[in-house]
Amino acid sequence: MLYKIHSSSHSPQAQPSVDMGSTYRKNRDFNVPISGDSAMKKDSNQSTLVDLLRYRARARPDETAYTFLKDGDVEEDRLTYARIDQQVRAIAARLQSISTLGERALLLYPAGLDFVAAFFACLYAGIIAVPSYPPRRNRPDPRFQAIAADAQVSVVMSTRSILSEMRSRLSKMPELRDSYRMETDTLDAATASNWQMPDIQRDTLAFLQYTSGSTGNPKGVMISHGNLLHNAEYIKQGTGLTQDDLSLTWLPNFHDMGLMNGLIQPLYMGFPSILMAPLSFLQHPIRWLRAISRHKVTYSGGPNFAYDLCLRRIAPERRRGLDLKTWRIAYNGAEPIRGKTLEQFVRYFGICGFRTKSLYPCYGLAESTVAVTGGFLEDGNICLGVGKKPLEQGRVIEAPRSGQETNRLVRCGKVQLDGRIVIANPETLSPRAPDEVGEILVSGDSVARGYWNRPEETEQTFRVFLANTDEGPFMRTGDLGFLKNGELFVTGRLKDLIIVRGRNCYPQDIESTVERSHPALSSGGCAAFSVDSEGEERLVVVQEVERTALRKLDADEVILAIRNAVSEQHELQIHEIVLLRPTAIPKTSSGKIQRGLCKRKFLADDLDVIPKNIARAEQKAEKTG
Repeated sequence: MLYKIHSSSHSPQAQPSVDMGSTYRKNRDFNVPISGDSAMKKDSNQSTLVDLLRYRARARPDETAYTFLKDGDVEEDRLTYARIDQQVRAIAARLQSISTLGERALLLYPAGLDFVAAFFACLYAGIIAVPSYPPRRNRPDPRFQAIAADAQVSVVMSTRSILSEMRSRLSKMPELRDSYRMETDTLDAATASNWQMPDIQRDTLAFLQYTSGSTGNPKGVMISHGNLLHNAEYIKQGTGLTQDDLSLTWLPNFHDMGLMNGLIQPLYMGFPSILMAPLSFLQHPIRWLRAISRHKVTYSGGPNFAYDLCLRRIAPERRRGLDLKTWRIAYNGAEPIRGKTLEQFVRYFGICGFRTKSLYPCYGLAESTVAVTGGFLEDGNICLGVGKKPLEQGRVIEAPRSGQETNRLVRCGKVQLDGRIVIANPETLSPRAPDEVGEILVSGDSVARGYWNRPEETEQTFRVFLANTDEGPFMRTGDLGFLKNGELFVTGRLKDLIIVRGRNCYPQDIESTVERSHPALSSGGCAAFSVDSEGEERLVVVQEVERTALRKLDADEVILAIRNAVSEQHELQIHEIVLLRPTAIPKTSSGKIQRGLCKRKFLADDLDVIPKNIARAEQKAEKTG
């Protein structure tokens, strides 16, 4: 819990949740600028998030900025603009007394408002925030150690309980042994008066966003105040957000989509934000939709798996009482988007008032702050059908919307403001023709400065120029796709591409086929990759089995179903099939399948395999030879 400040603003504790939609919209000052940029026109000094939060605290001190729902249901605490500004100044004053401008602070917080105050305190102090997560007790965590080592932090910030729990572990880590431990929930509020405005500008670094590590070790993306303000305006332009909207997110604090849509975008627009813990959603997905319904939320979303989880875990009868008519912007991004999931979600929750026109598929990555493209589906068409075989050769030919010879690709919208996308040959960096697939290159003011402490990788990723024209610089995304009528279609990840006998095979297409091949298989629990065998690339499929199917599992039947489905729909022979126990597939914190790590674990025989299934798969391979 945040430390208490005695002021006129009321802070309810653990009250039954009320309709925040009506509560937040009462007595709104509609003359207040609706976004950061328009606010800046009144005051030329407002060029950072610090300026913006200070402005909100002066203009609308008693309006609610952030609310946290315990278990996704009960309001645990809320922060007005004035209250958070005072708390942030108190923490920042302490930071300024122990650190110098530009040092890094590691933020290790559970879900809640303590993180919100700590993050903004870093900005108020001119300290570069490094959001992470408290590692699990008594478990090795190479990602956490890699972040601590790379960021070279001087301060570790958290609550008293978390730091007490981690004291021994932090003392044993060379990267953090000498760092200052700061308990932000025990500070004296009176120290707020000691805060001094730091010398920061629009191009000052705000925080390091560590990449998910789905294709390698996490790298710290250097995000400036200007990047955040630009991307917030970028999202506003694409979505049509206004001051009257209301946001809700369950995404982690340390995830770029969660940080942007939970903290930054609401502050920029001047509308309230409701936060809930990721675990609250994952345990009971209906909590997310129930909160949207109860509080009349207009702006919420998550990765594709979140929508899929709602479809799988919310029984038909539990839809009664859900009212999703106010949910006008349902963003979906951060991982491959499946058209089938979106179509099923609209059909299943249409009875609750959810509409196709609310869907907002988007594409983005940490290296471009968050958002690159996005768009509503005004005509109701979610996907574009393209020929499967031409696509394997890198060509885009429209095809019927369904059928085994058709790939259905989700429309991911257009760029905004100064954003630009070029599709290029990933090897030569020459521009591709409009009907060709290539690597997605991005430019614009949302593109980050580079990777922290990695000048060579920064040069290779963020300083790319097109061949023959010297046009640039562009940022390499590592993703493959094409543009059609200005809209982006993402076909896959360059590093994940499976090349079998000259054919470009996209793992997500194979994974989708595998998951649908037998009812015993889990959705979102498959990884397809290639391994070298006798000088040739061979296909390997690793797939989780549903917990409810384990007791009566016929592994031979399941493996044969997988093999037949992939052969029929992709004309590919699977070299090896591995069935895993539930939740055994390596994933990032945002739910992305870590195909590279899965491959390494497969080669090291380090997967949680259902006994004997590899032998059975090999026997089937011999029989179907």
